[in-house]
Amino acid sequence: MMWTQAEVRELKVGRYMLIDEEPCKIISIDTSKPGKHGEAKARIEAVGLYDGKKRSVVHPVKHKIQVPMIDKRKGQLLNIAGDELNIMDLETYEQFSIPVDPEFADLQPGDEVLYMVAMGKRKIIKV
Repeated sequence: MMWTQAEVRELKVGRYMLIDEEPCKIISIDTSKPGKHGEAKARIEAVGLYDGKKRSVVHPVKHKIQVPMIDKRKGQLLNIAGDELNIMDLETYEQFSIPVDPEFADLQPGDEVLYMVAMGKRKIIKV
C-alpha cells in the first residue's frame, strides 16, 4: 500500500499528504471555528514533492485524507549519463535512474546520497 488514511485534525506542519494524487509537504494549516450549523474547517497549504507546485485545500477537520508512505534510503551514485543519475541502493543493491536535479548538479560518481521513495517515484533529498 502506497498511502494510509488520517483525519485532517491529526496533520501537522512539515508532514505529508496527497493532493490530487501528488505527495505534498504541508507548509501551513489554518483552522476556523465551527459555525452555527457546520463544523470546523482547516485550510492546508502544501508544496508538491516532485513538481514544486504550491497547492491548497479546505476540508472539515473530521474529514479523512490520504497520507503517502515515504521511505528514505541511502544510495551511491554510479555514474552520470547526460541528464540522468544512475544510483544503486546501498541496502538492496537495486540500480535505477533519476533525472538530474539542478540543486544537486555538482555530484560525482561514488558520492552517497539520501533519497526518498513516495507513490512509486524517487527523488534525491540530501548529499
